[in-house]
Amino acid sequence: MMLETLKRDVCAAIDALRGELVAASHAIHANPELAFEEKFAASLLASAVENHGLPVERGAYGVETGYAAEFGPSGTPVMSLLSEYDALPGIGHACGHNVIATIGLGAALGLSKLGNKLTGRVRYLGTPAEERGGGKELMAQGGAFDGVDASMMVHPAGFDMVTMPCLAIAEVEAIYHGRAAHASAMPFRGLNALDAVVTAYQSVAQLRQHIQQTERIHGIITEGGMAPNIVPERAAGRFFVRARDGVELAVLKKRVQACLEAGALATGTRLEARWGKVDCLDLKTSWPLAAAYEANAKALGRELIDPSALPPGLAGSTDMGNVSHRVPSIHPMIAVSPPNVVIHNAEFTAYAKSEKADKAIVDGAKALAMTTLDFFASAELRAAAKTEFDKSKDLSRSAVGSAFHKDGALLAGCGC
Repeated sequence: MMLETLKRDVCAAIDALRGELVAASHAIHANPELAFEEKFAASLLASAVENHGLPVERGAYGVETGYAAEFGPSGTPVMSLLSEYDALPGIGHACGHNVIATIGLGAALGLSKLGNKLTGRVRYLGTPAEERGGGKELMAQGGAFDGVDASMMVHPAGFDMVTMPCLAIAEVEAIYHGRAAHASAMPFRGLNALDAVVTAYQSVAQLRQHIQQTERIHGIITEGGMAPNIVPERAAGRFFVRARDGVELAVLKKRVQACLEAGALATGTRLEARWGKVDCLDLKTSWPLAAAYEANAKALGRELIDPSALPPGLAGSTDMGNVSHRVPSIHPMIAVSPPNVVIHNAEFTAYAKSEKADKAIVDGAKALAMTTLDFFASAELRAAAKTEFDKSKDLSRSAVGSAFHKDGALLAGCGC
């Protein structure tokens, strides 16, 4: 009975915050910022937390636009709640991170209003750069998830579901350095960097015939020369490499690297392969925690679809996967648009500030907050989440070990 009373209280607190949360979501939506540039959003969100009497660390865990707040009794279970707030180039918040940001904010502030009735500790994190650079992995390297028992966030979509199908992903930029020459008068003096990148692209295309159905390789040529009568001395391509998990991703990366090297070998050019600093891992859903979230979402009137109903191969990527291999985690989806409207599309940008999105902010915050209370109240739920997580802890340890490359480059993506 006490748990149900706490759930009613936290939902009432979030209802009281509705105007503030929606205003913050719309402000972030109107001021889209790319990864690592989210100064407006980070300041707005951190200030909102401070305005409710909670201390905030800005620039938390080594990331300038990250922040952290922590409250609740020490020596109790720790739940981390996450906000994302970076946008996409050209199409703004077409992934709805303004909604993610304010769902996390609402859940954290709602729980803080319980005061000494809260039986666990909340670590609320602002995690930037999901769309590029893997901000959660960078913050994890700084200790953001040390001492945490579980982690949750909610992502907007065209439907409600307890998880998001995800693949592990790595990115590489292949730059070829050749030698310029007159393409007609002295072609024999040149080393054609464009031929190198085309050879590499074709090699990758041939490799795609012989990879698993759960693997993906896709890329573009980003530089191809300056003029037809100049042998290109520089050319470049960028590729995303995806696999079922971090272990399989590491193997596939080696095969892609061989394709890139083939381009250089065939043309006598020099390859500069710049792999990303962060690989985003597959999402390891904590099903006991997901079941608790589903029950709370249904209690709010949400209708969740079965993940098995999705078409085969429908999967994105997220740095929440990196968190999920450290602690039991969930990354459910909440409807803000019709099912036929896909994320990373300008049409979805409009839905991210719609009335349906505003309702999702409140419902998502309530569902996260109630699930947090379940986690604090139930030793059985905590044990079930840990037991299930530990079944594949060795695989997770391997995946986490392969996900961060200190000498890598901060490239264009991993998000979704």
